[in-house]
Amino acid sequence: MRKIILQDKRKIPPFNEPARELSVLCNPLWLHHRDIFAQYTTEEREVNSLAELENERVETLVYRDNLYFDQHFIDEFIRRAKESGKACQVAFGLDDPAITGQAVYLQRGIRRQGNYYVADLWYYPYGIEPVVRPLMMDTEAREIGFYHVPTHMSNIHGDLTYNLPTKPFLSIEHWMHIIHANIDFGIFAIGARFEKRLDYDVGLALKLLWRGMLERKQVLTSSQLVTVGKNCSIDPTAVIQGPAIIGDNVHVGAGVVLGNCIIGDNVTIDQGCQLMLSVVGDGTFLPFRAALYRTILMEDCMVAQNTCLQMCVVGRSSFIGAANTFTDFMLVDRPIRTHFGAKLEETGMTALGGAVGHNVRIGSGMIIFPARMIESDVILFASPERRVISKNIYYEDSDHLKLKDGEKLHPRLYPRDDEFGV
Repeated sequence: MRKIILQDKRKIPPFNEPARELSVLCNPLWLHHRDIFAQYTTEEREVNSLAELENERVETLVYRDNLYFDQHFIDEFIRRAKESGKACQVAFGLDDPAITGQAVYLQRGIRRQGNYYVADLWYYPYGIEPVVRPLMMDTEAREIGFYHVPTHMSNIHGDLTYNLPTKPFLSIEHWMHIIHANIDFGIFAIGARFEKRLDYDVGLALKLLWRGMLERKQVLTSSQLVTVGKNCSIDPTAVIQGPAIIGDNVHVGAGVVLGNCIIGDNVTIDQGCQLMLSVVGDGTFLPFRAALYRTILMEDCMVAQNTCLQMCVVGRSSFIGAANTFTDFMLVDRPIRTHFGAKLEETGMTALGGAVGHNVRIGSGMIIFPARMIESDVILFASPERRVISKNIYYEDSDHLKLKDGEKLHPRLYPRDDEFGV
């Protein structure tokens, strides 16, 4: 099968990179796509539009490169499309809770067409055709009760629930979607699939129970649910709950609590760190008592001691100093909004942290308000003027530009298009 990739070259703030270059489950999105389609395609081509293609009668799959989906979704889409024998475009019902509850915010790629949604994923059995029919897909969202919290943070019963897709699909056009792709549509969805399987697979339930008894561990901490790579060092006092995946050459120190996380290769997580529902990229260093909750760290990051990041995303090669707090909840009762394009739009989230770009350095002791961005290549010195970050920080606001030869000391690596007059 021929694979045609429609390029989406828009740079996503604050990273100033296209979505395909950003990290999803410890891999750049383009590599995630390549792994998923490896068993189906033998030819690959990147284009700006379908108009660039010649009219060849070749079985063809077309998708836009800012889309996130997993193997379970693509396997079903291709199987059903082949069975139909007709040209198909992916579509979703207007009542799909994962699409309407999370995926439609801050994006334009999943768009309404009549009484359903469509997106840029097509299957053509005999080459590109002008007429396609919708192939209705179901993300098979599973409502998961997560916490019982105060009613001002949830519903009237105090139940915090999520509609987690077991076959996820997302158009990544904003930094918030990186959180969705990694957490709610990523590791959270893996857990939802696992719970769904337990509902009907008695053999799996018995296998888990037996493994826990054999290892003298609680079931969620057994090796059946925690995958550990090669050459890892894990202190016996660390608590690791699954589903969890730990890469190669990882050190987990004493007293670490790690729940439902994906940890890349060559990562150090030192004494007393707390990680829950988070993704940590290759080469990252977390010294003692750092805390992550539903947060993504891309590769080569460092988060210093006593810093807490909640529902945040941090770009590659960034440093977050000691005792910083990224808040995620609005104290006044109004929707959380963030910038998308040239205006503020609602996020659909009751809580949302912040976004830090690539190659950023943040000093100690700062408080960052919900849904704020710190652009790539920024340095923020710890000072009385910088204790509270209440608005987006752009490169022009960076403290290093106040220094003599500051631009040479910390060069600009990830510029915006408008800096070149584009």
